[in-house]
Parts: sequence; structure tokens; C-alpha cells
Amino acid sequence: MSYSVTEPSLRQKWFAGSLVVLYALITILPLVWIIATSFKTPADAIAYPPKTFFTPTVEGYVNVFTTRTRLSPEQLQALGEPTTWYDKLVRKDGLVISGPSRFSERFTNSVIIGFGSTVLCIVLGTAAAYAFSRFKVPLKDDLLFFILSTRMMPPIAVAIPIFLMFRSLGLSDTHAGMILLYTAVNLSLSVWLLKGFIDEIPIEYEEAALIDGYTRFQAFYKVVLPQAATGIASTAIFCLIFAWNEYAFAVLLTSGNAQTAPPFIPTIIGVSGQDWPAVAAGATLFLVPVMVFTILLRKHLLRGITFGAVRK
Repeated sequence: MSYSVTEPSLRQKWFAGSLVVLYALITILPLVWIIATSFKTPADAIAYPPKTFFTPTVEGYVNVFTTRTRLSPEQLQALGEPTTWYDKLVRKDGLVISGPSRFSERFTNSVIIGFGSTVLCIVLGTAAAYAFSRFKVPLKDDLLFFILSTRMMPPIAVAIPIFLMFRSLGLSDTHAGMILLYTAVNLSLSVWLLKGFIDEIPIEYEEAALIDGYTRFQAFYKVVLPQAATGIASTAIFCLIFAWNEYAFAVLLTSGNAQTAPPFIPTIIGVSGQDWPAVAAGATLFLVPVMVFTILLRKHLLRGITFGAVRK
């Protein structure tokens, strides 16, 4: 039996392309609006109707990294002329910079916890996925389903038990506690994704390496890992995105030492209320590491999605 493949017409291609472009524009619009808001003044950010055209300013970025105090004209005059461009920027509103904000600390916490949990998740997930893929594990299907079932549970269902457990173990508001928690949550996703990638790698490659005198670990390190690099990169991106954006556990289990950026950004308050340009600036800066990480691994991500090309 033979099958014929019909080439889509030019009209169908244009229609499909138009849908993709429309979808891309709709999904990117909120991101563009957040970035635009970060360059507005507080007055322009809350203007009604919303301002599409405005004079850009970096006031929001200055505000997100500093704390400011309002002074009287006499006090401002006694201080003399501002010495830096950011001092000049806040002086026009009758403010002075009184010190740094805690955004840098919260951003650093996000980097440590997000990337730390991702690395740990990839290491443990790769080892577990390789074992499930290559060895006869008793009750393998049941164990895999149990691992997957932990992902089905809504976080709020275990929030109170985890809070009590962390408090009794002294893990509340610690980097180690958050890294372990995010690793535990992401490990099921990591194992399932990586097992699928490793299953697609022909076992004959390892058998040939073992015949050549490689140990099992050497065969895994020198044969399987390079072949699974695309899957590892794809899994790392998904794990990082979850850990980077997680909000519920970060609010519940952290307050100072290990608090990440997501719970901190909405609490940025200006001298006269919510500072929306600073909030938008913090959100924009918060997007950068994940965006850079994804761009660096984009080739692996695209190859990982279409990994089925490798067959026995």
C-alpha cells in the first residue's frame, strides 16, 4: 500500500504562518508592556487611558535598586548639588537615596536556589533515568508511576506539612532547604523526561564500549551522556523555569535570608504607594537569566524536542 503526501498550497502556508505570527504577537504583548512600563515614570505608569507613547526614563531601575526618602526643599538645598546621575534623577521629585534596596540579595538568592536545584535535579535525574532505562528494576512501572504521581499533587496540599517539617528540621528560610524542596518537586519531571531520551539511545553503543574494555561507568560517562546532552539541556531548562518562577513555597518558607525575587518584587513600595515602574523593572531584570540560559541552550532544546530521529 502506498501513500501520497500532498504539498500544502501557498494559501495554506500563508494562513498557517499568519496564525503563528498572530499567536506570537498576542503572547509577547504582556512582556512588551512590562518592559515598556519599566521605562515610564510613576505618573505615566498609572495614567488613564494607558500611555503608549511616553518619554522613557530609567527611574524605575534606579528605584528597584535603592531606597529613597522625601526631604523638604530646605533640607535638599542644605545637601548641595547631587554628584551622580541617579542622585539627580531622584532629586527632581524631592527625594534622596538613603541606601540600597534588598533586590540584589533576593535576585542572588534566586540564582543560587534556581541553578542549584537544577544542577542537583539533573545529576540525580540522569542517574535514576539511566537505571530505569538500562537495568531490570523490581516493580519498575509501579515506581515510575509513583514518581510521576508526586507531580500530580497540587503544592498547596502539602504546604502545611512541609512548613512544619522544615521548621522542625531548621530548614526554614535557608538556601539548602529551598534547593532540596525544588529538587524534590522537579525530580519526577527530570526522571521521566530523561528516561525517554536515554531509551532512544541504542544500547549497542554501550555494549560495544564494554567489549572494548570500558567499565559501566566509563560507558555511561563517555557514550550515554554525550548522546543524551540534548535531553539533559531540555530538562534543565524546564527545571530551571519552575524553580525560578515558583512563588507559593517561597512565600511560605522564606522571609529574609533565602527569600527569592518573586515574593519580593510585588512588595516594592515607593514613597507614595506602589512603585509600578520599579516593579516592572524588577520583573524585566528577573527575566534575563532564564532568557539567556534558554538562548544558550536553544540548539539543544530544538534537537531535544525532535530527538526521535535516533533509532535502533
